[in-house]
Amino acid sequence: MARGDLSDVEWELVELFLPLGERGPVPDLRRLFNAVMWRFKAGCPWRDVPQEYGSWSTVYGAFQRWAAAGTFRMLMEGMIAEAAARDQVDLDLVSVDSTVARAHHHAAGMAVDPELLDELEKAVAEEKGLLERGKAHR
Repeated sequence: MARGDLSDVEWELVELFLPLGERGPVPDLRRLFNAVMWRFKAGCPWRDVPQEYGSWSTVYGAFQRWAAAGTFRMLMEGMIAEAAARDQVDLDLVSVDSTVARAHHHAAGMAVDPELLDELEKAVAEEKGLLERGKAHR
């Protein structure tokens, strides 16, 4: 077992969510999963996956199949459910992305209650006024 590979306890949790092969169980499934995880931990190209995990193309093929089948989403949901069942959910680890995403111009046609629209426009005007006063004091 290489440094960073899943322990036996971790593997027991993960294995339940990984799909069977087309012809039955995959004999090196744990090694393939560890290889995919190693690649993402290292942040390297697929071709740099160590030979101890097998052929990089086999590892990449497994990743592609699992990604297309939604395996990683199911794995994440399953791990969250398992942690919740064990009362081990720690919301201190939640991360929120603060990326700004602009809406497409077609998204501007949303229907809004006229009263709500008036309140929103007043709030924007007040906010603009506060910002302008704040700039003037500098």
